[in-house]
Parts: sequence; C-alpha cells; structure tokens
Amino acid sequence: MAAKIHVFVVVYPVQGHINPMLQFSKRLASKNVRVTLITTSSYKNLNDNQPSNPTVFFDYISDGFSGEKPPGIADFVETFKAESSRSLPELIEKQSKTEYPVNAIVYDSFMPWVLDISKEFGLYGVSFFTHSCAVSTIYYHTSKGSLKIPVEKGNVVSLPSIPPLEVCDLPSFVSDLDSYPGVLKLVLDRFSNFEGADCLFFNSFDKLEIEVVNWLSSKWKIMTIGPSVPSMFLDKRLADDRDYGLSLFKSDGEACIKWLDGKDTESVVYVSFGSLANLVQDYMDEIAWGLLNSKCSFLWIVRDTEKSKLSEKFLEEAADRGLIVNWCPQLEVLAHKAVGSFMTHCGWNSTLEALCLGVPMMVMPQWTDQTTNAKYIVDVWQTGVRVKAHDKESITREDITKSVKDVMEGTKRGDLKANALKLKEMALEAMSEGGSSDKYMDDFISQIVTRTTST
Repeated sequence: MAAKIHVFVVVYPVQGHINPMLQFSKRLASKNVRVTLITTSSYKNLNDNQPSNPTVFFDYISDGFSGEKPPGIADFVETFKAESSRSLPELIEKQSKTEYPVNAIVYDSFMPWVLDISKEFGLYGVSFFTHSCAVSTIYYHTSKGSLKIPVEKGNVVSLPSIPPLEVCDLPSFVSDLDSYPGVLKLVLDRFSNFEGADCLFFNSFDKLEIEVVNWLSSKWKIMTIGPSVPSMFLDKRLADDRDYGLSLFKSDGEACIKWLDGKDTESVVYVSFGSLANLVQDYMDEIAWGLLNSKCSFLWIVRDTEKSKLSEKFLEEAADRGLIVNWCPQLEVLAHKAVGSFMTHCGWNSTLEALCLGVPMMVMPQWTDQTTNAKYIVDVWQTGVRVKAHDKESITREDITKSVKDVMEGTKRGDLKANALKLKEMALEAMSEGGSSDKYMDDFISQIVTRTTST
C-alpha cells in the first residue's frame, strides 16, 4: 500500500533549508514512498546531481523573479508566496491525473501558506522546522508575546523546558527585535497557522533535546525525524548517500582530503563559518594569528570573496601548517581521522554534522539561531568551548589560541570528546532501524495510508 503513497516536499529556496529536507526525502523514499521535492527553478541543478534512477523526483515552481532578487526579504516572500500559491495547486492538479496523485505535503515552516493549499485539496499537511526544537520553541514564545526580555543586565530569560538563558543566548532576531524586522517576521509567521497542521516535523532527535521535545509533545503532535545528514556518515542504510546533492560553491575536496591524509590522528583544527559569513577585517586578523600561534595544523574555509582580508605575511607563515580553501566537503572533512576539532559559527546543519561525527567544537556564533545553538553546545551537551566570553565585546588572537589548546590538548578535551561520542551514538540509534526518528517516519507513512484508504 505504501508504494502508492505520494508525498510532495516543498522547500524554501535556501541551501540550509533545502539540504535537510532533501535528506528527509531520501529517507522517506527508501521506505517505498514516492517523493517529489518541489523547489524553485533556480535550483534545477539539484536534479543534475541525482542518480539516473532517482529515489526522489523533482519538480519546480517559479519564485516570481526572472532575474535579480529584490534586496528586501519581505518583498521576496510576498512575491514567492503569490507565485507558489498559484503554481503549486497547478502541480497538484496535474499530478491528480496520473497514477500517483498527491496524498500529503511536507512544507518548510517558512512557507505557512502551503498548509492552506494542502487543506484546499484535503491533503495531509506537515510543517517541517529546520531549526532545533529549542530555537523553534523560543520563536514560538516570541510570537505569542510570552517571552519577556529582562532590562537589567545579568538577569536571565526563563521559558518552559529551556535552560536559563542570558539575553545574548537568544536568537539574534529576538535579543534585538529591531535588527532584522523582515527576517523576524518570516520566522514568527510560521506560527500563524501551524496548529492546523496534521503534524510538526523537527530536524532533531529525541534524546538530543529531550526536555523541550517532551514539552512540545504535550502541546502538539510532533515528530523528530533527524538528524538529516547523508546516511553513509551515520547509519549507512542508504547506499552511496554521501552528500546532500547541493552546494553553492565549488569544493576543493580532493586537495583537502589529500592534505588531511598526511596529518596525524586528531591533529587538525577545521575552521568554517558557513556560506554567509562576512567577517570584518579585525576579526579575520585575530582568527588568523590565533590559529597560527596555537602551533596546531588547521584547515580553514575562506571564500574567495574573503581571501583579500588575509595578509601576505600570514599566508607566508601559515604555508607549512595551514590549508586555506574556498570550500570543502564538510562531512568528509569532519569524518576524517586527522580532524580533532571544529571551529564553527554554530549553524544548525553544521552543529548536527559535528554531533553526528563526534567532533568537539569551538563556538563562534554570529547571528540568528547560532547564539542559542552555541549555548546548547557549551552548557547543555558540553561538547564544545566558547571562544569569546559573553562579557567581552571583541575577540582576540589570545582567545583563539586558548580555545584551540583547550580543545585539542587541554584537560577539557577528554570530557568534550567523550560527550561528543555519546551524542554520536544517540544520533546513530535514532536513525537506525527501530530508532526514534525511524519510527516517526514509519508512523507518518501509516497515518497517510490510513487516511488514504478511509477516503
């Protein structure tokens, strides 16, 4: 019966949102479900990276722009909403005339209007949250006006199921409500109708965030279906699933792995601040010289647009100990035996990858949900150290050097590594056959089958 089930997975057109939903789609398709991932025509190269006999099918809608995207997020979202609200129903109607009509829609929570479309067609509708459960919960309380930010410095924010947070531990859009009003509206609008969804998916796993998962479960029907990372780096149940299938940058993978092959076990610091980082000159200088002064080998991802910020003197002195590349296959790097730690911006996808591969972290959050993820890495899961203390306005090369030494060779390393390996085992358990995330996917399929056969 499940072979006749067809699920549309509708993604928000940003790499950090597409990747986990594409991985979810692969998992779902492996359970004898037909899955079509719907994204915008600007991501048609997704299909180019898939096998000739795909397990996931692809279809496309327009985002409403034929050329340059508008500078403001609000303008983009409104145009995209209008365009997808027209073209997505057309795809559903078209599919209804085939052997595989659509039975359910899983949509990125950034696109709440898709729930209205699923209801219009009588389809099972699921909102997929690509943030952690904790961050999503903080945004929920913000949307309801129940999060009170203390005026006095040093006072903490208290929320159900969340550890006490300093203001700087909150997502940056929440700690400073006026910083990015357009993006804040986007993340809060997810809660405008989410209670009407048949289920809520989270890219996390039960044991990682057990307190907040229990709180969410007491309020709504939720399923933690993560971590959504390629299977060959975790449970190996999906043959040859070694990458997400999408990258905005050309990877220097072969050079990276060859360089790492020549290094001792757990001797290299991997440094990456994600695809959106735009660090100021002073920040780059302190990181550069802090890494060099640590005397550890390092692999640093510096996009071509940022490389002019590295001085000739640094590049000359770093040549024997560091490798600086534009981009790399991050999962392969984190899985390499030579990598001993990860200096990270704490994006959720990067955080999950490090946890799944048991790599201790040095946290340097920049904005959005990264600040909250960093709080959990350091104080809840205890798998990393904070490079810069909360009470410091700027980062120094001494901060960098100290953090590297703490994580790579200090007394903290043993506990950090042990905790990281424990969470790695929990992630493996969740995604393995019969694990919590695996069972949730089976439950999801069963519910669609039941609804389909009863109508």
